[in-house]
Amino acid sequence: MPWYHGNITRSKAEDLLSKAARDGSFLIRASESILGAYALCVLYQNCVYTYRILPNEDKKLSVQASEGVPIRFFTMLSELVEAYYSPNMGLVTHLQYAVQGEEEVDEETESNNLPPQLPPRNFTADSDSKTSELACKSLSDTFLMRLQHMDLAILPEEHQVAIQEYFRNSICFDVEQVQNGNPYPPGLRKLTTAICKNLNSEVSRLLPTLEVFHRTFDQQLSPGIGQFSKQSFVDSGQSVSYRLEQLTKLLYSIEDKAKSCIFESVGYEGGHRNSLIPIFTFEVKQESLGISTKMFLKVDVESGKLFFKKSKDGPEDKYFVHNKILQLVKSQKMHAKLVVVVETEKEKIQRKEFVFDDTKKREGFCQLLQQMKNKHSEKPEPDMITVFVGTWNMGNAGPSQSMSSWFQCKGQGKTQDDTADHIPHDFYVIGTQEDPLGEREWADTVKGALRNITNISFKQVAIHTLWNIRIVVLVKPEHENRISHVFSDSVKTGIANTLGNKGAVGVSFMFNGTSFGFVNSHLTSGSEKKLRRNQNYTNILRFLNLGDKKLNPFDITHRFTHLFWLGDLNYRVEFPCTEAEYIVTKIKQQQYQELLNKDQLSMERNEGKIFLHFDEEEITFAPTYRFERDTREKYAYTKAKATGTKYNLPSWCDRVLWKSYPLVHVVCQAYGCTNDIMTSDHSPVFASFEVGVASQFVSKQDLNSAPQGGIQIMNCVATLLTKSKTKFFIEFHSSWLEKTVKTSEGENTENSNGSIKVWFGNQVELTPIISDPEYLLDQHILICVKSTDCDESYGEGCVALRAAQFCYTEFHITLTHQGEKTGTLTGGIQLRTSEGKPTEKLYDFIKVEKDDSVTSKGKGGDFSKSSVAHALDISNPNYMGVSFKSGNVTDKGWSYSMPPRNLPTIGQSGRDSKKGAYDASAHGPTGKACSGGEDEKKSEMFDNPLYGSMEKPHSRAKDQDHPQKDHLAPPDPQFASSKAADGDPDRPPVPTPRNRSYTCSEKPQPPAAVNLQISVQKKPVVPSRSEGGMAPIRPPLPAKSRPEPQTPKPRDYRDSSELPGKHRLPARPGQPPSHKDAHPEGPKMGRPVK
Repeated sequence: MPWYHGNITRSKAEDLLSKAARDGSFLIRASESILGAYALCVLYQNCVYTYRILPNEDKKLSVQASEGVPIRFFTMLSELVEAYYSPNMGLVTHLQYAVQGEEEVDEETESNNLPPQLPPRNFTADSDSKTSELACKSLSDTFLMRLQHMDLAILPEEHQVAIQEYFRNSICFDVEQVQNGNPYPPGLRKLTTAICKNLNSEVSRLLPTLEVFHRTFDQQLSPGIGQFSKQSFVDSGQSVSYRLEQLTKLLYSIEDKAKSCIFESVGYEGGHRNSLIPIFTFEVKQESLGISTKMFLKVDVESGKLFFKKSKDGPEDKYFVHNKILQLVKSQKMHAKLVVVVETEKEKIQRKEFVFDDTKKREGFCQLLQQMKNKHSEKPEPDMITVFVGTWNMGNAGPSQSMSSWFQCKGQGKTQDDTADHIPHDFYVIGTQEDPLGEREWADTVKGALRNITNISFKQVAIHTLWNIRIVVLVKPEHENRISHVFSDSVKTGIANTLGNKGAVGVSFMFNGTSFGFVNSHLTSGSEKKLRRNQNYTNILRFLNLGDKKLNPFDITHRFTHLFWLGDLNYRVEFPCTEAEYIVTKIKQQQYQELLNKDQLSMERNEGKIFLHFDEEEITFAPTYRFERDTREKYAYTKAKATGTKYNLPSWCDRVLWKSYPLVHVVCQAYGCTNDIMTSDHSPVFASFEVGVASQFVSKQDLNSAPQGGIQIMNCVATLLTKSKTKFFIEFHSSWLEKTVKTSEGENTENSNGSIKVWFGNQVELTPIISDPEYLLDQHILICVKSTDCDESYGEGCVALRAAQFCYTEFHITLTHQGEKTGTLTGGIQLRTSEGKPTEKLYDFIKVEKDDSVTSKGKGGDFSKSSVAHALDISNPNYMGVSFKSGNVTDKGWSYSMPPRNLPTIGQSGRDSKKGAYDASAHGPTGKACSGGEDEKKSEMFDNPLYGSMEKPHSRAKDQDHPQKDHLAPPDPQFASSKAADGDPDRPPVPTPRNRSYTCSEKPQPPAAVNLQISVQKKPVVPSRSEGGMAPIRPPLPAKSRPEPQTPKPRDYRDSSELPGKHRLPARPGQPPSHKDAHPEGPKMGRPVK
């Protein structure tokens, strides 16, 4: 059947038909939306029409064609295709030309990766009964002959007779049964039952005893529950192998629980006795009045104190407790500089500037302070955790005696300070390839190594193995009850996608309210197999079954808040083999950039072929493959094979990438490889992440009296890269929705470039199950554009509710499907929540300061008396999608026209989140800024990284080109102000930010982002909500005024969130926005969406 293409993607089917370029060309593929159904794709007038082929209860097939045409049923696909070669069958045109698939060359077999060979099969299945009988007799004779050459004297006589009888008569019956589809050969089962008769009865006798012993270690045992049903131990027809497996698992479980109890009794998990973080002292320099003074910062995590000392052995009378340490501000200009913002006894805010020996020391100090804040937090649930991700191709050799360097992120690359050695991660995710150990042995090895490092006995969340590819997930015992919905799966991508020597294993779970996914893959080897590796990635993406099963239209890149992909991806450095010595020389000189420019994975990612919208930390370590074993000084880049010499140039085969939802916190703190683990030809790779998480939210509000929240989606326009002739609608999925919400059909317009633009004019109101802002601002909406004819997805994306925290916000997202870009979607989102305000997150404790123009004056840097030269711009580069060290800007797949906003003042943010108040300095769809009262002093505040770093609301997206009517339809009256914007009657009214009062500024604001500064007041004033239309007393926002430049000067795109070369001159103060700015063609964030 040359026209049947199996599980090819919809876009691949369209490509094949486009290349055929003849009306009536067709192919059939598997349906993406219904299991067991098919999709008939037909080309007519350069458009692809898709018809579903559905099976009925009798498994007969029918085509969903035009109305009025009688439905015909067919037993086989070939009959159906033959019938539809005839005209007038309800299709747009009758079938004429079958489109064949492109041949795919399978990879070479690698003997060391293949499973143990099965006994030779010297018979072949044949429809002719006589041939089948001869084959069975030959098989029977073969095994009987083998028995004759074996010493059977050691066997009981009845066992000898049973085995001989099986090979003489029963094996032929088993062959017949297997040919007829019976997976359990009855003769073999009968034989094993007879041989293991005594074993079976012994298992039945042992299981109750072991179960009682097992239950004594069960911590959840309730008083009075000591009885159990004896039926569970009675042989109910299970095979002996199944009952032995049950017995083995029970023994392992007893061993685990017994060990756990013993470890606890000696203090491994007994509070802080053996898991204390020691006291560390950092030598720093403090600048005061232009004089550099040596200082010592002593960090006591356990007591929650930070000591400031003038000498190492000096008095410890000056210290700040954890709740008086309000903020850590990293300098981006000077990577070793740090500002510590503290509150004194007189409630004054002080900035203390220190310079560390190097960046690594500064990062170690920040981690300890963050650990201190976390340890002494009054929150019942964490909002930030750390995750270790490691990958190692073990080369079919056992592990080295010590693996501590791997788990402590020590070696080459971006590594952590020694102070971080004593801070255990919350999760350890370890992926191995060519792993020769059994699951049990490897898990015990890893747990033992971690116990030696941390004095903690980690709990196993999951372990999953495909041949020699394995993933294991371990977690701190304190988090065990926060984990739920654990799933694991595997996908084979070896020869013909049937062998598991290559492929992937994955694990997913929920940590409170945050979903995690981890994929460990081993892709096709060989420098020239780049396209095959790309196909491996696509197959894993499509068929790895993890996460929420309700999210069926979405692949795994959209199913998780955080997805981490690790493994031996096998992408090579694309140099000629003759350049091997040149590559080695560059590695010895630590000049990696030229080699990284030819890294296949990076090149394929840059072209959007694989790992679309994934991130990877900057590589600053040597290639991890291919070393001579037992040394890291020499690369073995040649390999003798029967076909000749094979070259394996030094390459970064082993990698860790990740992809997270928009506007969530995730920072890579370490990425490198070890130097001292040398048993394999690969070096282990480590990565450490700081990850924001959401709690399992329980609303404190009365659900009956609290106002109902709502999310409004409007002005949606999709541009789809497809030639399909169909109608489309949008589906909205989220855990905060009771059920999936669908829009009505959109209105199509075909573009000259072959894409389709779809307008979804109706506004959609989404009702959340919980309206509390603390809950909603951590949530996301998954969006899927589907076709009406086949109910198949044409693109998926994600929008963060946090983007609309203060007012109506436009979004622009890249639509993807099964790893490919399929279009874009633009629209607007508006959020209405109940009363309340979000609390400060632990990860907001550390900021990055991008403008070092502020200098403190006076002894100790008393900030209440300091003068501020310029506004501070403080943010976290993670939210901009900008690499802090390299400054690389990548396409994240989303952007928002988010307004700048205020944080609580520093005095509020660190002391009591309940006292903090957010200032809604927001731009509405009118483009006019919303500010507070104008007679107050200017309040200088920190810029929140989550919002201040986003793009201004009126900037152009790179690939948006649609008329103004696509955007900014007036929001629903219940969301927006009843007053239209002054001087612009065609624009919608300014929406009122929830629970905030403000007045609109009469003067047009310049399009430049507003910078916010640190408060100079002794004690922050908490504004109250206005009553009777009165605006709250709140200091106005200081606008950053710029002098008119003499020559156009490109701004730092990390500051402006724009790419170089795409800048406009900044507007003069007081100058109204240009027509181009006033009527944007699309929203934009820190980078255009490609």
